[in-house]
Amino acid sequence: MLTRGICLLIGYAFGLIQSAVIYCNMKGVDIRSVGSGNAGTTNTLRALGPKAGFTVLFADMLKCIAAVLVSSVICRMILGDSYSDMKYLLKIYTAAGCVLGHDFPFYTNFRGGKGIACTAGYIVAFKWTFIIGGLLSFLIPFNITHYVSLGSLCLYAVFFIQLIVEGQMGLLGNISQANLIEIYIIAFAMTALAFYQHRTNIGRLLKGEERKTYIWKKNKVD
Repeated sequence: MLTRGICLLIGYAFGLIQSAVIYCNMKGVDIRSVGSGNAGTTNTLRALGPKAGFTVLFADMLKCIAAVLVSSVICRMILGDSYSDMKYLLKIYTAAGCVLGHDFPFYTNFRGGKGIACTAGYIVAFKWTFIIGGLLSFLIPFNITHYVSLGSLCLYAVFFIQLIVEGQMGLLGNISQANLIEIYIIAFAMTALAFYQHRTNIGRLLKGEERKTYIWKKNKVD
């Protein structure tokens, strides 16, 4: 339990780095007061353009990758030879902490982003086969519809499904079934949180009122 707690805390600490807020403040914009008010990639893209959007995207991805790397080093030193059985479980605890820090930073009244860019970073750090699934699950629906929310939800759904498939097929290495089940539970909780964070987007999608987002064309901010 100690290592799980360490990973959550490390992830949460890295998640507190609000890339959108920092970058947009440097540009003289309070991202939480424009557009959707969300401190994330999509709102930054709409407000300040593709360069700003991609900067925030990669910064949020990198903070989760960095969190996973730091926690991996620390946990490897603590656990020694038993680390291999815990590796993917501790990675997902770190990612969960990072998403929570990003979504609910204590110093901004728990008002942050929606955690999708953090999750993209986690997918990169988790296992290379998930990168392919992640790219396809986001890019295909987004390029067809231009709905970031739809692509984001597909990203989470496909990740969760692929995680169970690879886990049950033994493709995640020598992991006990108990640890696999715990991984699935954390992944399900993260997926449920993502859907909850997108609840208003889901409502607009169902009504056909969701805003489209374009990378190289001017977007409406409000």
